[in-house]
Amino acid sequence: MLAALAPDGQIVCFQNGLCEERVAKLCGSERVVGGVVAWGASMLEPGVYERTSAGGFSLGVLPGGQAARLPELSRLLEVVGPVNITQNLAGVRWSKLAINCAVSTLGTLGGERLGALLRLRFVRRLALEVLTEAVLLARAEGVRLEKVAGTLDLEWLALGADYGQKASMSLATKHALMLAVGARYRRMRSSMLSALERGREPAVDFLNGEVVERAARHGLAVPVNARARELVWAVARAERVSSRALLRELWETTRGTGSRP
Repeated sequence: MLAALAPDGQIVCFQNGLCEERVAKLCGSERVVGGVVAWGASMLEPGVYERTSAGGFSLGVLPGGQAARLPELSRLLEVVGPVNITQNLAGVRWSKLAINCAVSTLGTLGGERLGALLRLRFVRRLALEVLTEAVLLARAEGVRLEKVAGTLDLEWLALGADYGQKASMSLATKHALMLAVGARYRRMRSSMLSALERGREPAVDFLNGEVVERAARHGLAVPVNARARELVWAVARAERVSSRALLRELWETTRGTGSRP
């Protein structure tokens, strides 16, 4: 698209993952705007979408980026939902990455909507472990995470001293919060699962794969994200079928391997 871009034009990235950094390598950080989407939708058919949760957008730029046109872009997007202009795009983007690694990937493996899956205790625990690995990596990368939707604090939600505990007040509170997330976004269905059903490749390499590859640079172990990525590709190759049994396999094969804070 660069040949068609105006001299002062900018590219707005709405995809999940850490796409702004990738695009900036091609056109420079001054031409990139990050747009983090905080609502969900399912494509019923080409051109027809069903919105499955409320929410808006967060807009920001990379270091060295140009933010002058963000208010104009904000006004255009406000017809869809509320817009927040952030000074910490990396923090918003990494928080969304952590959520996607859990929600989108586990939803793909389970083959059900979020509400039904998060009613299962072992799925909630898997989600907490996936999030914890991503949060530890964000710390290693020097990223200050922002609260998701202004309320969900991933630094607090990540497992810490309660990692090896079977029962504690802290752990019970975190499970209760995950139940509340499942209730609020109960109709949300993994977009990655929908993509697989349409015969497209999964975006897992840009979600859990990003965590796995960056963690290797820091010498961090992220076994739950790594195994989840492998199983998604197994589904994509029609070697496995999305089901609760597949999630159970992920659970059983990653016990005792998780990273500790």
